[in-house]
Amino acid sequence: MAPPIPGLRPPVRISRRTRGDVLAGVAAVMALTALTIGVPIALITVVGLPLPHTMPSASVLDSQLDITAILRILSVLIWLAWAQLVWCVLVEIKAAISNVGVPSRVPLAGATQSAAHRLVTAALLLFTAAAALAPAVASPGPPRPAPSVSAQVTPGVAQSTELTTRAGPDQAAPNADKAYLVQPPVGRFHESLWEIAQNHLGDGRRYREIFELNKGRVQPDGTKLTIASLIRPGWVLLMPKDAHGPGIEAVTPKLAGELGPDSHASAGRGADGWGGDAAAGNTAAGNSTAGATTAGDAPGVVLPGVGGSAGSVPDNGIFASPDSAAHQVPAWPFELSSASLLAAGVLVALGRRRREQLWRRAFGRRIAGPDPDAALAEKALRLGADDPAVRRLDTGLRYLSQQLAAADKTPPTVFAAHLGLVNLDLWIAPPDPDPPRPWQAADGGQVWRLPYAATAGLDLPDTAALAPYPGLVSLGTDSSGRILVDLEVAHGLIAVRGPRPVVQAALAALAVELVTNRWSDRMKVTLVGFGDGLTDLSPERTRVASTLDEVLPELEKHAAQLRDTLAAAGLESVLTGRSRSSHAELWAPHYLIMGVPPTQAQAERLLALARSRYRMATGYVIAGDVRGATWTWDLSPDGRLKAGLLGFDLEAQLLPPEQYAAMIKLFRAASAGADVPLAALDPKTRGSAPAAQLVPGSVMPVEVSLLGPVAVTAPGPIEPDRLALATELVVYLAVHPDGVHTNVLTGAVWPRGVTGEVRDAALSRVHAWLGTDETGQPNLLTDASGRLRLGPGARVDWQVFRALFARASQADPTTAASDLTTAASDLTTAASGPVAAASGPVAAAESLQRALALVAGQFLDGRDPSRYAWLATDDIEYEVTAAVADAAHRLATLRLAAGEPDEAMEAARAGLRLAFNDEMLWRDLLTAAHATGQEHVLRGVVSEISARVALDEVMPRMAPETEALIDELLPSWRTSAA
Repeated sequence: MAPPIPGLRPPVRISRRTRGDVLAGVAAVMALTALTIGVPIALITVVGLPLPHTMPSASVLDSQLDITAILRILSVLIWLAWAQLVWCVLVEIKAAISNVGVPSRVPLAGATQSAAHRLVTAALLLFTAAAALAPAVASPGPPRPAPSVSAQVTPGVAQSTELTTRAGPDQAAPNADKAYLVQPPVGRFHESLWEIAQNHLGDGRRYREIFELNKGRVQPDGTKLTIASLIRPGWVLLMPKDAHGPGIEAVTPKLAGELGPDSHASAGRGADGWGGDAAAGNTAAGNSTAGATTAGDAPGVVLPGVGGSAGSVPDNGIFASPDSAAHQVPAWPFELSSASLLAAGVLVALGRRRREQLWRRAFGRRIAGPDPDAALAEKALRLGADDPAVRRLDTGLRYLSQQLAAADKTPPTVFAAHLGLVNLDLWIAPPDPDPPRPWQAADGGQVWRLPYAATAGLDLPDTAALAPYPGLVSLGTDSSGRILVDLEVAHGLIAVRGPRPVVQAALAALAVELVTNRWSDRMKVTLVGFGDGLTDLSPERTRVASTLDEVLPELEKHAAQLRDTLAAAGLESVLTGRSRSSHAELWAPHYLIMGVPPTQAQAERLLALARSRYRMATGYVIAGDVRGATWTWDLSPDGRLKAGLLGFDLEAQLLPPEQYAAMIKLFRAASAGADVPLAALDPKTRGSAPAAQLVPGSVMPVEVSLLGPVAVTAPGPIEPDRLALATELVVYLAVHPDGVHTNVLTGAVWPRGVTGEVRDAALSRVHAWLGTDETGQPNLLTDASGRLRLGPGARVDWQVFRALFARASQADPTTAASDLTTAASDLTTAASGPVAAASGPVAAAESLQRALALVAGQFLDGRDPSRYAWLATDDIEYEVTAAVADAAHRLATLRLAAGEPDEAMEAARAGLRLAFNDEMLWRDLLTAAHATGQEHVLRGVVSEISARVALDEVMPRMAPETEALIDELLPSWRTSAA
């Protein structure tokens, strides 16, 4: 086993010693003293030193042995045994002091080293007194003054003047003499521990302090706080002493008495094989109880929600169905937003489903957005996803495997990987000080390090090496970064122990990341004790089984075939096969994740299956305590994970049931392919831009560009470091022209919470930046109902596009897809006379041409990836993409019907600048290219489409309709592409 990665393990927590520990330590010291010092003294006293005083003669070899000679021979053997014992003691002491986990092995000293380990461990208990006293003598330093910030009181929400709600089970913590009543949500903005900490402690990162004070307390609705993201309106939270601001109340004697011990609190190990309190947190899977309001809802209006928990977790599985969770909007999903690698993989998988959904979109309609709870999950995924980290990990590992294969070297065994701020570290065994460049050796070759700055220069060939470590999966994070472990390294079972809800959340996160990660090639993940939801994420990787018995034969067959393949190839490890072969299927891994503890018979069968002298492409992660497991990971109720042999103590990566259910709903909604009519074609929403903004060549005081690179041109000054936030605020108002209440705007732009003072200061800067129009009216208005909106002096290119698109529909309703022949005839006739040109297809084409001229690139191109997460909960992206695609399609059809194929190609390309993935426009481009009668033009477009597909990481294939059209127009394209 490998020691922990240097610098990643936090200080070991010292436990209090019992009287038995002290007695055992004294006995161990006495035994060690007798064995290491007493034995040599006794030997020297009885038989003298083992070294002769003179050089022995040759007659010693054939002379008869006497008693003295036999005693001297025995003394030499005892001296050798004593030397071996001293060696073992020194090795164990060094391992204990340096905290390296598993010490090096002393040759031929199995039992001796085991005894030395026990003695040294017991003896070291006597020397922990200084560490135990350290907290008592450490100087706490001066108290930190409370920051001078205050929270904005939510309108329409009554503040509690006396907190007298029962909230056991523990006595009030010594550092908490204040409490806070969790408020109901307003719109889609829900209170979270982060937001409460930001508003009342001055730093959102102090949410962990609030969690520690309240975890396990029975709240008024009978549930407990077990996961940081799960708080509900009406809960009473104890707060640190420096908490301040509206809603913070002192803990009165009456309240303190009611926060006393709960007679129902219990702990212990469950009888079903789970470690810890098997029932802890089972009822805490619920979410904030609230419905959602729209952007136009009146301020302070709160729609009532449904109380109760999210449903108990089934005894026979993990999150059996997303429908089993409550249907209310959850609180902010901390776990999804902090799972950076998982989020990146899930978004790519979701992109594939959305692309297929887009293929089925009909003209005049757009794809439907997700439900509010699923949309909030997508918002968290967008905020948390770290695509650059995924690319660095994937590219770095494949490049490493490729370079080692070129040098005829086998990739090393990687126990763990660490993604820090500036480096990617691999913890390898055995140490190797000579990695291929740009990898660097550290800690004597135990760590191979890749600086992020060096990844930009790594070029993989067209046929990249296979992923060498597909079993790498995130365990969690510590203060220095994210930790991943390789499931294949265990060479046995991995048991995950702890409270059942936490174990289930950890295994769900592990499974989701495995089936969606991008640093793996083909793999199969068999899930036992899970619902069928994960098959929606990655059906090609995932198999769900109801029982272990039905998949064990397949697992045994796969293991046997892999052993035969390795033996036939003369290899000891699949790492060699992956680095030197391009056959992904041959070395594809098969992992088992079991969400329920196995029976004794199943455990024995799994143990026999998992043991192998080869490095196998397998991994087995089992919930519960399994005797004989190679690794055991222990999870605490508050989400800490300890991996003893690996030496990790981490904040575990978790995926609670309601977040899991919301994520599955995202995929199921995309797979359903639902669509809705385009709002841009709805008569009730047409012509949203004022007539003055439609005049060609006119200039407005404020120009907001959304249809391409995001930009805001305004007359006032703005500091460069404030520009990104100010731009996002203006953009949000630009896509909600009817206005939004301040609370809605706050929840969208600051999803993790913000103080009222910070928000008001940002809005004040935006107000000054946008300035006034020629009449002196501010370009940022607040109407009578308290909503913020942009004034008539601010022109938004999307609103102008909508108005022109609506004008085109009004000018020539016959240009709908159902009557294109008539439209083409009208266009030809209208072109011959100036009178008719004022209406009909010519007017429609002119309006469409002007609308498409506004499209300069992708929607909100160049936006900060850490911002604009609210797009996930808004339909604007779907609306803009569909409207631009339909406008381009309509114009291309008009031009093509009028015998103008070149202009039709221009129209299609104008739409593709924004709606790049809408294959209807690619088919328009193909049809127009074919209409030119020039094969080289058509072949160029086909090559362009083929290159786009080859470079597409989300969906590396074209729609079947597009492929069929190419087959019809250019039958030889497949041969040319080959």
